[in-house]
Amino acid sequence: MSEAEITRDHDTIRAWAEARGGRPATVRGTGAEEAGVLRIDFEPERAEGLELISWDAFFEKFDRERLGFLRQEKTADGSVSRFHKFVDAG
Repeated sequence: MSEAEITRDHDTIRAWAEARGGRPATVRGTGAEEAGVLRIDFEPERAEGLELISWDAFFEKFDRERLGFLRQEKTADGSVSRFHKFVDAG
């Protein structure tokens, strides 16, 4: 069975993303002077409409919005998973 866990730990989030070829990103046009809607963009199929940002900018927005990072390590068949989403950590 595949399981997902929520974390707010910056090092855990960054390590999870980078191990899968992920970089911090924002949806283009959703933020003015700061990061807008947060995303993780994965190589090699970079998503259209995303703009890469620094990890510092990413975590500044992440903390300000009090988000949690829900991620899955492995799929049901044991493959490495890229499944993730941002959740309200209140």
